[in-house]
Amino acid sequence: MRTTLRVVSVVHFLTFVVLGGIFGFVGGLFGIGGAFLAIPVLGIAFGLNEQTAQGTALAMGTPNVIVGLWSYSRKARLDWRLAGTLAVTALPFSFVAARIATLLPSGALRIAFSVFLLLIALDLARRTFLTRTPARTALPWPFATIAGALGGTFSGFFGIGGAIMTVPAMTMFFGQSQVEAQGMALAFAVPTTILTTATYALASDVDWAVGIPLAVGGVITVSFGVDVAHRLPERALRTLFIGFIVVVAIALFVKARATGA
Repeated sequence: MRTTLRVVSVVHFLTFVVLGGIFGFVGGLFGIGGAFLAIPVLGIAFGLNEQTAQGTALAMGTPNVIVGLWSYSRKARLDWRLAGTLAVTALPFSFVAARIATLLPSGALRIAFSVFLLLIALDLARRTFLTRTPARTALPWPFATIAGALGGTFSGFFGIGGAIMTVPAMTMFFGQSQVEAQGMALAFAVPTTILTTATYALASDVDWAVGIPLAVGGVITVSFGVDVAHRLPERALRTLFIGFIVVVAIALFVKARATGA
């Protein structure tokens, strides 16, 4: 499926508004903007190839991460110098990786994305269920350039990923609380999401008839997800999240192997 401008039915529009609302809520809950969930759903349930699923999810995610960042900034103290370092460093890496991703076969990209999801799940499980390691001394802010470069690369290749990597990096190496880290991930995600969305759009890998209603639904609900994130136990949220991404990763891998696309 390539970029199309077409007249859509009311049912089509409302269906994706509702889906966008779900993505936005969960994205706000975990500080990831919603694209993380939208990509596999658009690929599995609606048949979009991996590039178009990622580009469309990013088009939805751009307003979501902006609203999510505003909501987190109201509830947690954010280090804007650190956030700026992450974002500026990430931009060139995100652009180059996104350009490469638009040229790769859809099946290979889907398999790579499923492997990436499993690695994230393993890391989350380790930090959730194993004995916590002693607190580390926070690294000086210039070290954020390394996290920004890695996050930008993952964002470009997989449409998301940089924000997910930012959260554990901020808690493990920069002394951030979970809420602060999730806010930092969204601060990182704003410029990289805008740039990566533009890159996918220029490559005709955004379905705007899907992305626009998804964005409408997401903007409505993302702040509610942020609010719930401050009320539910972190361990329970992480456990549910780990289970979900493992199921999605397996489904993506099976689909890629079965269809070859």
